[in-house]
Amino acid sequence: MTPYFRLNIITLLGLALTVAAYGTAGPARAQQQKQNPMTNLSRNPAGANAPATRTAYPKAHTGDVADEYHGVRVRDPYRWLEDADAAETKEWVEAQNRVTADYLRGVPSRGAIGERLTKLWDYEKFGMPYKKGDRYFFTRNDGLQNQSVLYVADSLAGEARVLLDPNKLSGDGTVALSGTAISEDGKYLAYGLAAAGSDWQEWRVRDVATGEDRPGDHLRWIKFGGASWAKDGSGFYYSRYDEPKDGGMLQAANFNQKVFFHRLGDDQEKDALVYERPDHPNWFLFGGVTEDGKYLLIYASEGTDPKNRIYIKDLTQRDAPVKPLLDAGDASYSVIDNDGDTFYVSTDRDAPRYRVVAVDRERPAPEAWKEIIPQNEDTLQGVSLLGDDFYATYLKDAATRIQVYDLKGKPVREVPLPGIGSAGGFGGKRTDTETFYSFTSFTTPTTIYRYDLKTHTATVFKQAKVAFDPADYETKQVFYASKDGTRVPLFLTHRKGLKLDGTAPTYLYGYGGFGAAMTPYFSVAAQTWMEMGGVYAVACLRGGGEYGEDWHQAGVKLKKQNVFDDFIAAAEWLVENKYTSPKRLAIAGGSNGGLLVGACMTQRPDLFGAALPAVGVMDMLRFPKFTIGWAWMSDYGSPENPEEFKALYAYSPYHNLKPGTRYPATLVTTSDHDDRVVPAHSYKFAAALQAANL
Repeated sequence: MTPYFRLNIITLLGLALTVAAYGTAGPARAQQQKQNPMTNLSRNPAGANAPATRTAYPKAHTGDVADEYHGVRVRDPYRWLEDADAAETKEWVEAQNRVTADYLRGVPSRGAIGERLTKLWDYEKFGMPYKKGDRYFFTRNDGLQNQSVLYVADSLAGEARVLLDPNKLSGDGTVALSGTAISEDGKYLAYGLAAAGSDWQEWRVRDVATGEDRPGDHLRWIKFGGASWAKDGSGFYYSRYDEPKDGGMLQAANFNQKVFFHRLGDDQEKDALVYERPDHPNWFLFGGVTEDGKYLLIYASEGTDPKNRIYIKDLTQRDAPVKPLLDAGDASYSVIDNDGDTFYVSTDRDAPRYRVVAVDRERPAPEAWKEIIPQNEDTLQGVSLLGDDFYATYLKDAATRIQVYDLKGKPVREVPLPGIGSAGGFGGKRTDTETFYSFTSFTTPTTIYRYDLKTHTATVFKQAKVAFDPADYETKQVFYASKDGTRVPLFLTHRKGLKLDGTAPTYLYGYGGFGAAMTPYFSVAAQTWMEMGGVYAVACLRGGGEYGEDWHQAGVKLKKQNVFDDFIAAAEWLVENKYTSPKRLAIAGGSNGGLLVGACMTQRPDLFGAALPAVGVMDMLRFPKFTIGWAWMSDYGSPENPEEFKALYAYSPYHNLKPGTRYPATLVTTSDHDDRVVPAHSYKFAAALQAANL
């Protein structure tokens, strides 16, 4: 529900390399490159002295549209671009795409980069297996498939068969498997499909034995939620919205999410309403069944604020009412598991880096809690209960460590990891004898491990084989001071032996919002960039979750400028320490990260050679008016609040472009019907940028 996604690092790597190496200030055609484009371009960027040519952009007419906010009149000359289906909008988009395609055809190294990307991406990829009943389920991609395929096997060593192949559901491979839920006995698969990147999902039920969909089990108008099966497999709980009115599917705001129970074989119209809150239309509601099958836990949250509430329904009692369990709405609460009426809960109440407490269903008030795992210096990201041990995933300076505790909270062991990176998994039931986890880093493709819960040993289950030598590269973490002196982590990855003379093309990525932590991960695109002599830098900005809720809150609402200051300071550090120079520095981010790029390039256009904002939130005064944008006010603030309006208006990328300014070469990317960050943000920003750029 947040505008979060991890951008595929380099949307168009050729453009980023070209502008970072050439230092152009606009889309200029570089001279043809004679050398091998996969060699180190940071030393001798072919065409570096190529003359820039002025691009003739498609005409975007301006309208006399304005709104008044708290006595301030704000013009919105490109309001007409908010109508994605209007003929003039489509014509403008097509004309823009022609200009972009013409420019990209002239990037000398683009063909060679595409070939190298294809070769590196063509490797077998596996998802973590999980067991239901007597069967194992996992995803696999043979290398270049658009969508990973879901498989089922009777044992880890047994032959797997295809259970669901999303690639066969559409001609262009744009229908994605958006969610799965397997019944406890492993007989049924409930699965969601999303088309063309939409948040809207349609769910169906497949018989695992036959591989055929069951007739009648077809659910619609679902987004921001999954499914949770009843213990007996009779059906599952899910959340949905009312059917949108005509024309409102992709842009209208979404309110009044409700929890339903779908009984197998019934039409959706017969689904039983379990819980709704018409008194709080902006609450998100999702229900999950406890492992013992006795309780339905309903989570209620508002917007993207991590604070939430938990309600409980006793499934052992017919027609039992939904009652409050943790209803203060003052912190984040997540139930790990339960022993009868005792619930183990991860929370940041009185612990911004999180702790684990035991909550008695009959006495859920905080004064009756029993602390199991206290807060420590690292940030607790997640906890699972396997057997009689808690497996706690921590972030230590944005890298993972795994600590194991017994039921009383005593540390008993750590799970060793192969280096500085990101690990996740450790799912399963209390009775399991094995679990699985993954590990990745900037130079390590995802490796899946099987962990024996009896011997406490890990073995490689599946290891990706990518055609490069990780020994040729190095990752290090540095810390720099932001504008106000705050210590901020920065990951740097590049070829070993990098000469610090300010000439290396550098790609700086960031996000900085909604409590999302930027942790190490492997990317083929980043690897290709580094093969060519580039530096890949990831900044862990305030607004994220690297250091818990305090770090998140230091970058929201009236403090959002801290995020931009952190990113700008990272760029300045890279220049001052001679990794790169402004003309060779590209910045990128997607969604909230697109906002980051837009704000930083408007505030410091002199500091960057290239900017790649993808699906950015660019109009900070109208974002609440579309789809789920209203939910982001917990991070951004509201234009209806005078003080928050002042802060939003001060950095809103669309409103802070200044005519006659030399902005960095910029590639704005979006989807023509994105129903999370609507394309109007990117359209309006691009039109205003083209009009303003010197």
